[in-house]
Amino acid sequence: MAAQIENDRLIGLRVRTASLIRRSRFALAAIQRDLRASEVGQILLCALLGVVVGAAVDILREGVVFLHRQGFALPMREYLSTGIGVSRVRIMMVPVLGGLLLALFRHVTRRFRKADIVDPIEANALYGGRMSFRDSVRLTITTLISNGAGASLGMEAGYSQFGAAIYSFIGQYFRLRRSDLRVFTTAGAAAAIAAAFNAPLAGAFYGFELILGSYLPRALAPVAVAAVCAALMQRAMTHMHALFEVSSGLIMEPRSYFLFGLMGVVAAGIAITTMRAVTWTEQTLRATGVPDWLRPAVGGFLLACIALCFPQVLGSGHGAIQFHFDQNWPWFLLLTLLAAKLVASAVSIGSGFRGGLFSSSLFLGALFGGAFVEIAAMIVPSIAAQRSAFMLAGMGSVAAAIIGAPLTMVFLTLESTGDFPVTLGVLVAVTIASTIVRLTFGYSFATWRFQLKGLGIRGAHDVGWISDLTVGRLMRSDPKTATNDVTLRALRERYPPGSAKRLFVVDRAGFYVGSVDAIDLHNPMYDDALPGLVASDLAGHTDLFLVPGENVRTALLRFEDTQSEALPVLASRSDRRLIGYMTEAYSLKRYTQELEQLRSIETGGSDLFPLGKTSHM
Repeated sequence: MAAQIENDRLIGLRVRTASLIRRSRFALAAIQRDLRASEVGQILLCALLGVVVGAAVDILREGVVFLHRQGFALPMREYLSTGIGVSRVRIMMVPVLGGLLLALFRHVTRRFRKADIVDPIEANALYGGRMSFRDSVRLTITTLISNGAGASLGMEAGYSQFGAAIYSFIGQYFRLRRSDLRVFTTAGAAAAIAAAFNAPLAGAFYGFELILGSYLPRALAPVAVAAVCAALMQRAMTHMHALFEVSSGLIMEPRSYFLFGLMGVVAAGIAITTMRAVTWTEQTLRATGVPDWLRPAVGGFLLACIALCFPQVLGSGHGAIQFHFDQNWPWFLLLTLLAAKLVASAVSIGSGFRGGLFSSSLFLGALFGGAFVEIAAMIVPSIAAQRSAFMLAGMGSVAAAIIGAPLTMVFLTLESTGDFPVTLGVLVAVTIASTIVRLTFGYSFATWRFQLKGLGIRGAHDVGWISDLTVGRLMRSDPKTATNDVTLRALRERYPPGSAKRLFVVDRAGFYVGSVDAIDLHNPMYDDALPGLVASDLAGHTDLFLVPGENVRTALLRFEDTQSEALPVLASRSDRRLIGYMTEAYSLKRYTQELEQLRSIETGGSDLFPLGKTSHM
């Protein structure tokens, strides 16, 4: 009796558990459905995730600071990039050991995960905002190891990767639409940068310029809310101030703006040199035959050699920027340090350390601005009083030209100084530098790396939808076929005039032989030879076909080249089984519909041409 009662209790428990699981699934499905349709819900979710990303960025930053203090025996309240109190022995040891640790970590993780890591720009351009959270954590860890070892790079790449991955993961979990998922990925990267620099405006525009590739009205609220919440969270955790502190209210002379323009020209050259130096370093190390796994250690040794003479090349440069605002070095020392930092950054990336050039480019620009104003003051002594403004202009112009985010740098200056005249000068330098790099070099650092990887994308604009719009999705699977041995007389009886436009001829095994225009079936010129003609005698265009994996743009180009209205779709290039056909008219229609939908999203509307609505003049 007791056993029966216990058995009934267990059965009841299983039933209740199963019922609870079903209700939970129904509730989750309802939440997913409601969130997909609710813009307000998505904005609130971005705000909540912004708090999470802000906390994560602060924890990662404190982790890097801890590694620097332990690894390089730094005094308290000193940054590695200031070069103050750094142990010379540790300089020779830590970068090399860090390179070996990075190589070991990569070797272990590649045994389990060989896929390339997709960054936020690539995700938005090719994959509709879809990112792998596991791969992003792996990249964040490698960035943390690299920065902890003193690599001449910043953590911004790790921050933005991790932030974007969190938002992308949640967006995929709730099955957001492609356009919404791209906005979520953008918001995650924006939140990370806003927290890293305590600059929500700069973070938001970083998202718009780099991660989304454009400014969309419907993306304003999610991205801005995420950036603000992340910045507020990191302020609450550490009370961190701006990246650099300078006196405001500088009196700008009109001729200074001309000099800002000249700075933009030189900054463009520095930016292009930096990007080229990274590629040259990679190619040189590859040509030496150094194994991939050993290159970070070799890079660490080269970095250590540079750092023995110039300790300030270590780290991202955050502390060194403020150091040079407070100190006034001679121009030749600043230029020497600039060259050393440039080489150290190129060696760090080229040898396999992970990180970004955001902070490093700001430091390069600060050194350039300081040297520029020192040289200009030899001719116009009054310019020396505007030293901070010229350093800010140098920072903004070099960083904008390398990173490819001009408005981000302008707003970073405005948020850090609150000085509009100085910000206007930075805008002049940034505009000229960015324009020159775009017209001469053609790439930012991120898009240049994509070209080297063989990805033909120039930004985060959504081109992945073309890959998703494949022939396999657009084809019709009911082609009108005829076997190659059927007679012309039988074909005329089966397909009277007007009943078909094109026939596809196959053999008995279903393999494609060619196609026939249905009009030719009733061509009088074949009347005399009617008894002896079969379908294969009329079939042509044997090598004109499509395969399911090709995208709609490739199909349209094939239609244009062949001047055909319909093409057969074969299983593959090696497997010539006929599986369907595709028409040019339908391809153009679907291509146009997708373009219209994208344009509608960009303009913030649901449809460019709403049905049933007319405008009245």
